[in-house]
Amino acid sequence: MDTIRIFDTTLRDGEQSPGATLTQPEKLEIARHLELMGVDVIEAGFPVSSQGDFESVRAIASELTRSVVCGLARCAAGDIDRAGEAVAPASAAGRGRIHVFCATSKIHREHKLRKGKEEILKLAVRSIGHALQYTPDVEFSPEDASRTEMEFLEEMVHAAVEAGATTINLPDTVGYATPKTYGEIFSHLLAKLPVLRERKIVLSTHCHDDLGMAVANSLAGVEAGARQVECTINGIGERAGNAALEEVVMALRTRADYFNVGTRVDSTKIYSASRMVSALTGLAVPRNKAVVGRNAFAHESGIHQDGMLKNRQTYEIMDPATVGLPTTVLVLGKHSGRAAFRDRVTTLGYALTEEQVESAFGRFKALADKKKEVFDEDVESLIDEQLDVSASLWELVGLQVVAGTNTTPTATVTLRDSTGETVTDASVGDGPVDAIYSAIQRLTKIEVTLVDYRVQSLSKWKDALGEVQVEMEHSGRTIRGRGRSTDILEASARAYLAAINRLRSLNRREQLVSAKAAV
Repeated sequence: MDTIRIFDTTLRDGEQSPGATLTQPEKLEIARHLELMGVDVIEAGFPVSSQGDFESVRAIASELTRSVVCGLARCAAGDIDRAGEAVAPASAAGRGRIHVFCATSKIHREHKLRKGKEEILKLAVRSIGHALQYTPDVEFSPEDASRTEMEFLEEMVHAAVEAGATTINLPDTVGYATPKTYGEIFSHLLAKLPVLRERKIVLSTHCHDDLGMAVANSLAGVEAGARQVECTINGIGERAGNAALEEVVMALRTRADYFNVGTRVDSTKIYSASRMVSALTGLAVPRNKAVVGRNAFAHESGIHQDGMLKNRQTYEIMDPATVGLPTTVLVLGKHSGRAAFRDRVTTLGYALTEEQVESAFGRFKALADKKKEVFDEDVESLIDEQLDVSASLWELVGLQVVAGTNTTPTATVTLRDSTGETVTDASVGDGPVDAIYSAIQRLTKIEVTLVDYRVQSLSKWKDALGEVQVEMEHSGRTIRGRGRSTDILEASARAYLAAINRLRSLNRREQLVSAKAAV
């Protein structure tokens, strides 16, 4: 049985989802989990895009020891140099990759690049050669391959292989292809270009979900000879997203009788990866999402329940345990010690430093004093919040709200800034949440427009930990934040403040890049 390489681009294409920007500690935590899962290649970012992205890729390349770490670059010398520098620690250990791309479809050539075929061919060949100076592992993507004329695509792929590319990715950049037509691209190139088999070039899929066919197209590519699939956790990414890693992996596993290929991914780590990415990006997983949605293994129909009681396989083609769905309830309380807490943190897929564990443990003890039982979901939220705290600029110190029938809602908020100074202000509003947000705006001096506000329970019973997710707009930019607490008003304040902190971090990073460019 052949092995399909899983190329995860959650940290690059996935992060391009509007409002899903991740901090460096958050990226590192996701990368650690992806490596623990057995992901073959991790596309850690687009190093030239910002100083923060460069530093994140560099940090991931320095820490991981098993997965290949990849940096994306356009066919431009500056991009390639930056990517080469970022993945250098991994390249030194034989695990660094540079992924260069150049648009090839007619519409992109004429309207975006405004270059002819010959010029694009030369640019691609020159760029691959440049990337080879940093690492022998170079991947080339003819962007919008699914809409590129087949004759030119053949020419481009052949030139890229001759130039030294070892992986050829054929992206369905705008989700336009159908499974039949996309698979035919792979079978056609393998038939017309014997050099692909002779040199053992790996063909790769990269499919977007604009028409809801990203996973189907990726699997069609595998059937036609692709041996690498590019995907993201929860299918996040540009516009409608990318092929979902969990769906691809479980389709190949569940229907191994049909596809006759496998992956190195430990599927029992899928559920925890899904929760981690959802929590850190603020992008909620739909209840009916395949494999990892809350309803994926839930049954309400009486007929279905009857069948499940008689034989689980009547209505379930996968065992929930194979994707790591919790089958037991973790109950921790105020008498639980550090050892038990640390063990559960590791079981949930996190790789925190001792300092981070200690800080999260302190928060756990404070929560345990408020709740009778602390569940897995509570522990996960504490750790996710801990990753946020490491990059916080404003910290919530105190909150007092007065609200009720025939009372003007009033909120008094106390914040601590990055220098340790505390500031307090009060404001009224249409309701308690509006009053809280008005007070925070006055204190931080950052005005934003609230676009979306959502509340959900993370665990069980009346003392459950509540999570609030907010989406805001500021100067044309969408930003998200989340906050957790057994007090939903406190959670609302933490979510709003998290978004403000994320916005300030992004602004500071951009100012730093601009200052360096000016020098």
